[in-house]
Order: sequence, then C-alpha cells, then structure tokens
Amino acid sequence: MSAIVVIPTRYASTRFPGKPLALLKGLPLIQHVYQNSLRARRAGEVIVATDSETIFETVLSFGGKAVMTSADHQSGTDRIAEVAASMNCDIMVNVQGDEPLIRPEMIDAVISVLDDSRASLGTLVIPIRDNREIFDPNVVKVVFDSEGFAWYFSRAPIPYHRDEWKDPLVMRYEVQGATDKEHEPSANHSSRVTRHCFKHIGIYSYRRDILLKLSSLPQSRLETIEKLEQLRAIENGFRIKVSETSYETIGVDTPEDLERVEQCLNSSS
Repeated sequence: MSAIVVIPTRYASTRFPGKPLALLKGLPLIQHVYQNSLRARRAGEVIVATDSETIFETVLSFGGKAVMTSADHQSGTDRIAEVAASMNCDIMVNVQGDEPLIRPEMIDAVISVLDDSRASLGTLVIPIRDNREIFDPNVVKVVFDSEGFAWYFSRAPIPYHRDEWKDPLVMRYEVQGATDKEHEPSANHSSRVTRHCFKHIGIYSYRRDILLKLSSLPQSRLETIEKLEQLRAIENGFRIKVSETSYETIGVDTPEDLERVEQCLNSSS
C-alpha cells in the first residue's frame, strides 16, 4: 500500500506563536520533524500542509515539500483531508508538526498497523511509567482489546484500578509529586499504579477514503466532551487499531518544552 506523510502545521499558537519556526539546535522545529519523517521506509512522500506563507517558504528553503491549505480548518485532521482529496494513495499519515523527536520507526509502525484490513485507522501507544501521567488530563490514556482495537481514549485515568486507587491521597500525591514521606505511596504501590495503563502517542495512519469520510462528519458527542478527535471515529463505527511502541516523544507546546527537547538531543549526541 502506498503511504504519504502529511505534517499539518500552522503559525498561530496560543502558548507559543510561531512555534514551527523556533530554532532547535540551529534549525527550525519543522525541519527536524520533516527530516525525521523522510527517513521512514514505508512512506513514499512527506508533505508539510500549512496556512502560513512563512512556513511554506521555510520548508521550501531547506528542500522540503509543502502545500498551502485553508486557514479555516479547525483541526490537523481537516488540513490533512484537504491534501488527501487531491492525492492518489492508500494511506495518509498524520505526524504532528511539534514532534521533533518523532522517529521513522514509529511512522513505519503506524503504517504497518493498517496491514490488518479490519482497521480503519492506526495509532501508537506506550506503557505509562510515570505515575503522575495517569492523573494528568493533558496525557491521553487508551484501553484496547486483546487484538489491539481501541475501545476508548480519555483524559481520565483508564482503566481505573478500583481496589488499588481507592485512597484519594494516592491520586493527590501522584499528581502533585509527594514530598511528605509520611503520605507518599510506597515504591511497591507506585509500581502497581501504572499496571495496564497506556499512553496514547498522537500519530495516526488513515485509509484515505476513511479520512475523507471522517472530515465530512460533524463533531461527535464524546469528541466535544473530551476534546479528542479520535473519538469521532469510534462513535461513528470506525475501528482504530493500536500498536505498542518503545519510543517516547516530547511534544513542543511551550518554549520550556523546546528547552527540554534541546537538552534531550544534547544528551544523546
């Protein structure tokens, strides 16, 4: 199956305006995402989809491919769908433009998920190891069946370990980072807290026809409540299959996140 990676990128950002052009180790953030995506073996092409002429020109300046898209899109999915409408391929891959640590192996893995003909969409998950992430609404959790098909995505802690999490002090101290040793959960308890909890990694593969259908549908009830686009697919009967990855990423939402990524790259070089 032919696959194309599309990186939806916009200039405007409430917390970090101009984020795609921020320099990371001397290169624009978007260039890191693009070049890492280009190394994926199963993707035939990588395209940046943007509503910013500045980003468009920047991508062209480092030899990348870019297309201008409407400024009216409400989501990255809609922006990718605009590109998909004019492309001839089987699979579209959504790589976030603020993921400079994305690895080509992750892109190949999310494409491979759609080797299963029952799957309409593919995405990645990773076991949660930091207890604070379980109760962090900014970290999306997912539960899935024995074959890897997602049942639900949520900002809430799922599955909820009723017997092990019944003490509200555990939740409080895991979220805030307990400093009171008298109340801090034990190491043994902490290791149990993360059992069977998976974090969603926000990279998607779509069958092209499914992507076009999804983008034409209105926001669903649960999507509106949780502010998670993937719930539109589940509510409309499209099956999302997950694949477990061992690779962690750091999304850049703030200048502080950019510093974290720079430190990560410096330590690995």
